[in-house]
Amino acid sequence: MTERVTLITGASAGIGAEFARLFAANGYRVALVARRIENLEALAKEIVAKGGAEPIVIGCDLSQNGAGETVASALAAASVEVEYLVNNAGFGLFGDAMTLSAPDQLNMIDINVKMLTDLTLRFTDELIRHRGGIINLGSIASFLPGPGMAVYYASKAYVLSFSEALHLELGGKGVRVTAVCPGPVPTEFQKRAGFKPGFDSLVLNVSAADVAAAGYRGVMAGRRVVLPGFGVRIIPFLLRFVPRGLVLAAAGAVQRKR
Repeated sequence: MTERVTLITGASAGIGAEFARLFAANGYRVALVARRIENLEALAKEIVAKGGAEPIVIGCDLSQNGAGETVASALAAASVEVEYLVNNAGFGLFGDAMTLSAPDQLNMIDINVKMLTDLTLRFTDELIRHRGGIINLGSIASFLPGPGMAVYYASKAYVLSFSEALHLELGGKGVRVTAVCPGPVPTEFQKRAGFKPGFDSLVLNVSAADVAAAGYRGVMAGRRVVLPGFGVRIIPFLLRFVPRGLVLAAAGAVQRKR
Protein backbone atom coordinates (compact mmCIF):
# COMPACT_ATOMS: atom_id res chain seq x y z
CA MET A 1 0.00 0.00 0.00
CA THR A 2 1.33 3.45 -0.93
CA GLU A 3 2.20 5.58 2.08
CA ARG A 4 0.04 8.65 2.62
CA VAL A 5 1.17 12.13 3.62
CA THR A 6 -0.26 15.50 4.54
CA LEU A 7 1.22 18.11 2.21
CA ILE A 8 1.58 21.54 3.84
CA THR A 9 2.76 24.64 1.97
CA GLY A 10 4.22 27.67 3.71
CA ALA A 11 5.31 25.34 6.51
CA SER A 12 8.46 27.19 7.57
CA ALA A 13 6.71 29.38 10.16
CA GLY A 14 3.41 30.64 11.54
CA ILE A 15 0.16 28.85 10.76
CA GLY A 16 1.79 26.39 8.37
CA ALA A 17 4.28 25.21 11.00
CA GLU A 18 1.45 24.84 13.51
CA PHE A 19 -0.51 22.72 11.04
CA ALA A 20 2.57 20.53 10.60
CA ARG A 21 2.94 20.04 14.35
CA LEU A 22 -0.75 19.26 14.72
CA PHE A 23 -1.03 16.73 11.91
CA ALA A 24 2.20 15.04 13.03
CA ALA A 25 0.96 14.86 16.64
CA ASN A 26 -2.16 13.11 15.36
CA GLY A 27 -0.19 10.39 13.61
CA TYR A 28 0.08 11.75 10.07
CA ARG A 29 3.33 11.89 8.17
CA VAL A 30 3.81 15.40 6.80
CA ALA A 31 5.49 16.80 3.70
CA LEU A 32 6.71 20.33 4.30
CA VAL A 33 7.06 22.92 1.53
CA ALA A 34 8.62 26.40 1.75
CA ARG A 35 11.56 28.43 0.46
CA ARG A 36 13.51 28.42 3.74
CA ILE A 37 14.73 24.87 3.87
CA GLU A 38 16.70 25.45 7.09
CA ASN A 39 13.43 26.27 8.88
CA LEU A 40 11.79 23.17 7.45
CA GLU A 41 14.68 20.97 8.56
CA ALA A 42 14.51 22.40 12.08
CA LEU A 43 10.76 21.76 12.20
CA ALA A 44 11.29 18.22 10.88
CA LYS A 45 13.79 17.51 13.67
CA GLU A 46 11.33 18.87 16.23
CA ILE A 47 8.57 16.60 14.92
CA VAL A 48 10.81 13.51 15.00
CA ALA A 49 12.01 14.37 18.53
CA LYS A 50 8.38 14.36 19.64
CA GLY A 51 7.81 10.90 18.18
CA GLY A 52 6.39 11.84 14.80
CA ALA A 53 7.18 10.17 11.49
CA GLU A 54 10.13 11.59 9.51
CA PRO A 55 8.76 14.52 7.49
CA ILE A 56 9.52 14.99 3.82
CA VAL A 57 11.25 18.35 3.35
CA ILE A 58 10.76 20.12 0.01
CA GLY A 59 12.60 23.40 -0.43
CA CYS A 60 10.70 25.23 -3.16
CA ASP A 61 9.74 28.78 -4.13
CA LEU A 62 6.10 28.39 -5.07
CA SER A 63 6.11 31.57 -7.13
CA GLN A 64 8.50 30.04 -9.68
CA ASN A 65 7.42 28.33 -12.89
CA GLY A 66 7.34 24.57 -12.48
CA ALA A 67 6.95 24.70 -8.68
CA GLY A 68 3.98 22.34 -8.77
CA GLU A 69 5.97 19.79 -10.74
CA THR A 70 8.88 20.15 -8.30
CA VAL A 71 6.59 19.30 -5.39
CA ALA A 72 4.97 16.39 -7.25
CA SER A 73 8.35 14.96 -8.28
CA ALA A 74 9.63 15.09 -4.70
CA LEU A 75 6.59 13.19 -3.45
CA ALA A 76 6.86 10.63 -6.24
CA ALA A 77 10.53 10.10 -5.41
CA ALA A 78 9.52 9.39 -1.81
CA SER A 79 6.83 6.95 -3.03
CA VAL A 80 4.01 8.72 -1.21
CA GLU A 81 0.59 10.06 -2.14
CA VAL A 82 -1.32 13.01 -0.73
CA GLU A 83 -4.12 12.26 1.71
CA TYR A 84 -4.52 15.79 3.08
CA LEU A 85 -3.49 19.03 1.40
CA VAL A 86 -3.02 22.23 3.39
CA ASN A 87 -2.69 25.20 1.04
CA ASN A 88 -1.29 27.64 3.57
CA ALA A 89 1.38 29.51 1.57
CA GLY A 90 0.50 33.10 0.79
CA PHE A 91 1.37 36.71 1.46
CA GLY A 92 -0.09 40.20 1.31
CA LEU A 93 1.15 43.71 0.61
CA PHE A 94 -0.20 46.87 2.22
CA GLY A 95 -0.70 49.95 0.04
CA ASP A 96 -2.76 51.19 -2.89
CA ALA A 97 -2.60 48.90 -5.90
CA MET A 98 -1.38 51.67 -8.20
CA THR A 99 1.56 52.49 -5.93
CA LEU A 100 2.76 48.98 -5.14
CA SER A 101 5.07 47.02 -7.42
CA ALA A 102 3.07 45.35 -10.19
CA PRO A 103 5.45 42.34 -10.35
CA ASP A 104 5.15 41.86 -6.59
CA GLN A 105 1.35 41.92 -6.79
CA LEU A 106 1.33 39.45 -9.68
CA ASN A 107 3.66 37.27 -7.61
CA MET A 108 1.04 37.41 -4.86
CA ILE A 109 -1.54 36.05 -7.29
CA ASP A 110 0.88 33.31 -8.35
CA ILE A 111 1.17 32.05 -4.77
CA ASN A 112 -2.22 32.90 -3.24
CA VAL A 113 -4.28 31.79 -6.25
CA LYS A 114 -2.38 30.01 -9.00
CA MET A 115 -0.30 27.63 -6.88
CA LEU A 116 -3.19 26.85 -4.52
CA THR A 117 -5.24 25.89 -7.57
CA ASP A 118 -2.37 23.99 -9.18
CA LEU A 119 -1.73 21.77 -6.16
CA THR A 120 -5.41 21.19 -5.54
CA LEU A 121 -6.07 20.03 -9.10
CA ARG A 122 -2.77 18.16 -9.33
CA PHE A 123 -3.51 15.93 -6.34
CA THR A 124 -7.29 15.58 -6.61
CA ASP A 125 -7.13 11.96 -7.80
CA GLU A 126 -5.00 11.00 -4.80
CA LEU A 127 -7.26 12.87 -2.41
CA ILE A 128 -10.28 11.06 -3.80
CA ARG A 129 -8.52 7.71 -3.69
CA HIS A 130 -7.66 8.16 -0.02
CA ARG A 131 -10.88 9.99 0.91
CA GLY A 132 -8.83 12.77 2.46
CA GLY A 133 -9.26 16.50 2.74
CA ILE A 134 -8.17 19.97 1.70
CA ILE A 135 -7.61 22.97 3.93
CA ASN A 136 -7.32 26.27 2.07
CA LEU A 137 -6.19 29.33 3.99
CA GLY A 138 -8.54 32.16 3.30
CA SER A 139 -9.04 35.17 5.52
CA ILE A 140 -11.72 37.43 6.91
CA ALA A 141 -10.60 39.45 3.86
CA SER A 142 -12.34 36.79 1.76
CA PHE A 143 -15.66 38.43 2.62
CA LEU A 144 -14.70 42.06 1.96
CA PRO A 145 -13.37 44.45 -0.66
CA GLY A 146 -9.95 45.71 0.46
CA PRO A 147 -8.88 49.19 -0.59
CA GLY A 148 -5.30 49.50 0.60
CA MET A 149 -4.73 45.76 0.03
CA ALA A 150 -6.82 45.29 -3.10
CA VAL A 151 -5.01 42.36 -4.70
CA TYR A 152 -4.62 40.47 -1.43
CA TYR A 153 -8.31 40.79 -0.55
CA ALA A 154 -9.29 39.75 -4.07
CA SER A 155 -7.00 36.71 -3.91
CA LYS A 156 -8.61 35.59 -0.67
CA ALA A 157 -12.09 36.05 -2.13
CA TYR A 158 -11.00 33.56 -4.80
CA VAL A 159 -9.81 31.11 -2.15
CA LEU A 160 -13.18 31.15 -0.40
CA SER A 161 -15.22 30.85 -3.61
CA PHE A 162 -13.03 28.06 -4.99
CA SER A 163 -13.08 26.16 -1.70
CA GLU A 164 -16.85 26.36 -1.28
CA ALA A 165 -17.41 25.08 -4.82
CA LEU A 166 -15.00 22.18 -4.28
CA HIS A 167 -16.68 21.40 -0.97
CA LEU A 168 -19.77 20.49 -2.99
CA GLU A 169 -18.03 18.98 -6.01
CA LEU A 170 -15.73 16.70 -4.02
CA GLY A 171 -17.96 16.03 -1.04
CA GLY A 172 -19.77 13.22 -2.82
CA LYS A 173 -16.41 11.63 -3.59
CA GLY A 174 -15.40 11.50 0.05
CA VAL A 175 -13.08 14.51 0.09
CA ARG A 176 -13.64 17.19 2.73
CA VAL A 177 -12.79 20.75 1.68
CA THR A 178 -12.56 23.49 4.28
CA ALA A 179 -11.73 27.17 3.93
CA VAL A 180 -10.16 28.59 7.08
CA CYS A 181 -10.73 32.34 7.33
CA PRO A 182 -8.97 33.94 10.31
CA GLY A 183 -8.63 37.60 11.13
CA PRO A 184 -5.21 39.17 11.78
CA VAL A 185 -2.78 36.60 13.16
CA PRO A 186 0.53 37.66 14.77
CA THR A 187 2.96 35.95 12.36
CA GLU A 188 5.66 36.96 9.88
CA PHE A 189 2.86 37.71 7.41
CA GLN A 190 2.16 41.07 9.00
CA LYS A 191 5.77 42.23 8.81
CA ARG A 192 6.10 41.20 5.17
CA ALA A 193 2.84 42.93 4.27
CA GLY A 194 3.87 46.18 5.93
CA PHE A 195 0.81 45.77 8.12
CA LYS A 196 0.55 47.68 11.40
CA PRO A 197 -1.95 46.05 13.77
CA GLY A 198 -4.76 48.35 14.89
CA PHE A 199 -7.83 48.09 17.12
CA ASP A 200 -9.38 45.52 14.77
CA SER A 201 -6.37 43.27 15.33
CA LEU A 202 -6.90 43.40 19.08
CA VAL A 203 -10.55 42.39 18.64
CA LEU A 204 -10.06 39.72 15.97
CA ASN A 205 -6.64 38.38 16.95
CA VAL A 206 -6.28 34.59 17.27
CA SER A 207 -2.96 32.77 17.64
CA ALA A 208 -1.47 30.72 14.82
CA ALA A 209 -1.81 27.57 16.93
CA ASP A 210 -5.50 28.25 17.55
CA VAL A 211 -6.11 28.88 13.83
CA ALA A 212 -4.46 25.57 12.96
CA ALA A 213 -6.42 23.72 15.64
CA ALA A 214 -9.70 25.19 14.38
CA GLY A 215 -8.82 24.28 10.80
CA TYR A 216 -7.86 20.73 11.75
CA ARG A 217 -11.09 20.17 13.65
CA GLY A 218 -13.04 21.74 10.81
CA VAL A 219 -11.72 19.55 8.03
CA MET A 220 -12.07 16.39 10.12
CA ALA A 221 -15.69 17.34 10.76
CA GLY A 222 -16.30 18.14 7.11
CA ARG A 223 -17.05 21.81 7.69
CA ARG A 224 -17.22 24.11 4.66
CA VAL A 225 -15.86 27.26 6.32
CA VAL A 226 -14.07 27.80 9.61
CA LEU A 227 -13.95 31.25 11.23
CA PRO A 228 -11.57 31.08 14.21
CA GLY A 229 -12.66 33.31 17.08
CA PHE A 230 -15.95 34.98 17.99
CA GLY A 231 -14.99 38.36 16.56
CA VAL A 232 -14.28 36.86 13.15
CA ARG A 233 -17.45 34.76 13.15
CA ILE A 234 -19.71 37.74 13.66
CA ILE A 235 -18.37 39.77 10.71
CA PRO A 236 -19.85 37.70 7.83
CA PHE A 237 -23.18 37.66 9.70
CA LEU A 238 -23.23 41.44 10.05
CA LEU A 239 -22.24 41.96 6.41
CA ARG A 240 -25.59 40.49 5.34
CA PHE A 241 -27.33 43.59 6.65
CA VAL A 242 -24.96 46.32 5.45
CA PRO A 243 -25.03 47.81 1.91
CA ARG A 244 -21.94 46.90 -0.10
CA GLY A 245 -21.04 50.54 -0.67
CA LEU A 246 -20.96 51.17 3.06
CA VAL A 247 -18.82 48.07 3.61
CA LEU A 248 -16.36 49.37 1.01
CA ALA A 249 -16.18 52.78 2.66
CA ALA A 250 -15.71 51.30 6.11
CA ALA A 251 -13.00 48.90 4.94
CA GLY A 252 -11.19 51.76 3.26
CA ALA A 253 -11.38 53.90 6.40
CA VAL A 254 -9.90 51.12 8.55
CA GLN A 255 -7.09 50.47 6.09
CA ARG A 256 -6.18 54.15 5.78
CA LYS A 257 -5.51 54.30 9.53
CA ARG A 258 -2.76 51.68 9.35
